[in-house]
Amino acid sequence: MTTSFNAPGPASEPVPVRPGRKLGPIADTVSSSHRAWLEPTRRCYLASGRTLSDLSLDVLLAKSKLSELLRGVGHYPRWEVIHRLAGELDIPGWPLYRLWKQAAMDAGKSRDWVDRSTEGTTAVATARSGQPLEHGALCQMVGDGYLAYAGVFLPDDTRRIAVDDTFAILWLCFDEALASADIRRYAWNILRATVKAKADYRDERPVLAEAAFDTVALRDARPEEQPAQLAESLELFTAISRLPDAQLDVMVLRRLCGFPPEHVSDLLGIPLAAVRSDERHANRFLDDTIELPPRTGGPTP
Repeated sequence: MTTSFNAPGPASEPVPVRPGRKLGPIADTVSSSHRAWLEPTRRCYLASGRTLSDLSLDVLLAKSKLSELLRGVGHYPRWEVIHRLAGELDIPGWPLYRLWKQAAMDAGKSRDWVDRSTEGTTAVATARSGQPLEHGALCQMVGDGYLAYAGVFLPDDTRRIAVDDTFAILWLCFDEALASADIRRYAWNILRATVKAKADYRDERPVLAEAAFDTVALRDARPEEQPAQLAESLELFTAISRLPDAQLDVMVLRRLCGFPPEHVSDLLGIPLAAVRSDERHANRFLDDTIELPPRTGGPTP
């Protein structure tokens, strides 16, 4: 079972200063992958000050159809339309195309449909031109940590997609990220939402059982100890999945990924004291929920 989580953005979209009817909200039926590129596109439109009537003339799409596109209503849009819209709103092409393509595949579109929809714009869709230097530097700095976190919830092929989607969304929202209190925190919130949207769930909590087969404790256990260690790990993962988001993130990075507190602080974009506080409260909950072995040495120094 999967559930949908929206990527983070501003608390509310800017109020458009323009004549005519206000653009309606995104439809509830829009998938998380579709929403990943639609929300930044809407924000660019609303910030542009342009009207649907004006924009429709340049995008070569009827005003009513453009309104449907920006609300996620009707048929999934072809790339050539999105490409023209991106040009008018000055939206970077590569991250938008990546997210559009991923959502198209999730919507059941064939690769042939995607290829035909991209005819004539392939160079723009595949070029990473215009990537902000700060964006590239941040992606390089946090990439391994993001993959490790995503791997706790997702299989190898999906975790790479989740991290790449995260970086694409971050690129589309990079001006907002730079203006936020901490760009690392902004980026982490996108990662968490993207991973959760792709994870499996049981009783409305993410399933972490896959991580049981790659924990430090299990790898270090002697063969005769592995069955008991696996059972213990599964019990631990079930308990961790019940934690609030902030504590869950810290415990996944500390207990399951084996990162030191300082690295966790850098990845999450929160003070070291907050990491230690979240870990302390999480450990108290886990101690009350299950009986764990003494926390000495190992992956959580």
